[in-house]
Amino acid sequence: MLSRVANHIYWMARYLERAENTARLIQVNTHLLLDLPKNVTLGWEPIIDMLSFRDTFYERYSEPDEKSVIRFMVMDTSNPGSIINSLASARENARIVREIIPSEAWELINQLHLQAKEDGQSVLTRRHRFNCLNRVITGNQTITGLVGGTMNRDNAYAFLRLGRHLERADMTTRIIDVRSASLLPGLADDNAAFENIQWMGVLKSLTAYQMYRQEMRLRIQRADILEFLLQRDTFPRSLSHSLGQIVKCVSELPKPEKVIESVNNVKKELQSLDTKTLKQAKLHDVMDEIQVHLLDVHNTIDQTYF
Repeated sequence: MLSRVANHIYWMARYLERAENTARLIQVNTHLLLDLPKNVTLGWEPIIDMLSFRDTFYERYSEPDEKSVIRFMVMDTSNPGSIINSLASARENARIVREIIPSEAWELINQLHLQAKEDGQSVLTRRHRFNCLNRVITGNQTITGLVGGTMNRDNAYAFLRLGRHLERADMTTRIIDVRSASLLPGLADDNAAFENIQWMGVLKSLTAYQMYRQEMRLRIQRADILEFLLQRDTFPRSLSHSLGQIVKCVSELPKPEKVIESVNNVKKELQSLDTKTLKQAKLHDVMDEIQVHLLDVHNTIDQTYF
């Protein structure tokens, strides 16, 4: 397989996963508006930090209000991490490898991109936002199911899964970091009960709420949620599960040793965590460190295969 082709398949999967996770985060943040009292202000600015484009945002917008952040994260083509840009990049990579992926997958990716462009204005209103974002999420899930059920189990499929799981691992750390930090800046001591709503939002941003309740059988607790999302192999969007899948994918490819070694560095960091003593400031630092390790994993993949 040509390294150029492998690179396009890898990035197609990453961009699709990025669009889906961004849509999940915005959708859950919008739902939080319905659960909070009027005297608690919902912070939108931290969402800009999810993909580290704060400077880009303030070059174009003066205030991080709801509409500005939604426009920037969903439809703004000046934001490299916006949903529309992620889908456009996924579409372009898919176009280049049309002969490798199932033709139905190319059609679905193209259709998903066109639908997102049509939804550009509707997504700004709360009334239509859920349906617009849900189309991005379910569209990507359909594509994932299609390629999983129709592609040969060859190198192309290994690179596709590799891109998906590395992006998922990275986005999981970013969502935990952003959603657990300062989305409720107006939370006073007498409103501490609403912290549970915030942590439910963390779970729902990763579609993990129901699975958490099944696996942990506990009330919403910060330490248990962090353990579930970071260290539990049973949940497919946990960081630990994604790392395991990355190792599995590269093991199907030639010369996997350096990539596996790089992944093991992240695993060591993860295994050393005690979620019961992991305070918020430390959590932010740990998520940053893990993101740096994941960048090392990507760079190693890039040097080895592309």
